[in-house]
Amino acid sequence: METNEKKEEQILIRITGKDRPGLTASVMEILAHKDAKILDIGQTDIHSTLSLGILIRIDDEASGQVMKELLFKATELGVNIGFAPVTDEEYENWVGRQGKNRYILTIIGRTLSAKQIEAATKVITKQGLNIDSILRLTGRMSIKHPARNGKASIQFSLRGTPEDRQAMQKELMHISSEMEIDFSFQRDDMYRRMRRLICFDMDSTLIQTECIDELAERAGVGDQVKAITESAMRGEIDFKESFTRRVALLKGLDASVMEEIAQNMPITEGVDRLMFVLKHCGYKIAILSGGFTYFGDFLQRKYGIDYVYANELEIGEDGKLTGRYIGEIVDGHRKAELLKLIAQVEKVNLAQTIAVGDGANDLPMLSEAGLGIAFHAKPRVVANAKQSINTIGLDGVLYFLGFKDSYLGEQGNIN
Repeated sequence: METNEKKEEQILIRITGKDRPGLTASVMEILAHKDAKILDIGQTDIHSTLSLGILIRIDDEASGQVMKELLFKATELGVNIGFAPVTDEEYENWVGRQGKNRYILTIIGRTLSAKQIEAATKVITKQGLNIDSILRLTGRMSIKHPARNGKASIQFSLRGTPEDRQAMQKELMHISSEMEIDFSFQRDDMYRRMRRLICFDMDSTLIQTECIDELAERAGVGDQVKAITESAMRGEIDFKESFTRRVALLKGLDASVMEEIAQNMPITEGVDRLMFVLKHCGYKIAILSGGFTYFGDFLQRKYGIDYVYANELEIGEDGKLTGRYIGEIVDGHRKAELLKLIAQVEKVNLAQTIAVGDGANDLPMLSEAGLGIAFHAKPRVVANAKQSINTIGLDGVLYFLGFKDSYLGEQGNIN
């Protein structure tokens, strides 16, 4: 008994050569004329060199004519074209693999070399993950003006499940410290693509100083306070106890010095650009700091920050610091509580939150957040954080969020 059912086949079309406007449209015109179904399509462009792949399903009686027309068109356009048959079984096996977990590995450095990328890809291979795509997030490097090349970032889209994620994380962190690059390894899910709330530590994160140390220098107790600060940041002593002791040493300092300190705070590299992009993209921004509200409020006015929670120094009627503070101390535990509270108020899932900090008292909020980032942090913090930035400025956070310089337009050019 005869059947009129048409037989179809899959063909993978590969096109390479100099990119030019209208190339894809020309190819699609030929495919459309023969009612080809597009099963998959992908394109990359490196230094004006195109690599285009199209997987089609087409009536096998029409496939020969389509390939002939595409060969003529490729010759006309001056590009190379190749064809490869894909069996039904091969196609179904490929479709089945698409159900595997997907992860994003982001690499950041001042520059990125083949040696550094080799180290990262070896870890990927060792863990049984397959690279689906590679995307450069930063702008192209200048050879004539190397001073403009302040950062480099590449994003790998991976498929599969790590054989030992903890071991993978440990190995990536080792490479990070040995080769001066930073990594972020995240599951590629809806939450990664929809981050909405970001919480920052202030001292040694948004600003390159510890405000309590600045106050202590002016009070003549700099060495005493600095020793307690460093011990607390290393997690050697309880934060509340150390905070109380340090504030007590400030007794008698004229409160007017805070304005001078605020006006001259050294803003961390990349903060202006980061804040501009975050505000324009609708993120809610919070400062959760073990420092002082005076300086947090200053930054809030400067950058339009939505929330500030820090510690308030008590000022006497004589305009001098009393050596005491007002209200509850914002320590590590309180920071984590505030992150969850703000997320609840903003109706944001915790998985959509980001926390950035450098000290031991930031670890609780880094652990609670969907994405916790240690920034130029103390060794203990780096060892316990899943992501860290140690090589570039704070705008490196943008690359961990998947931002690409070329998509930022004006925002991407702010230093």
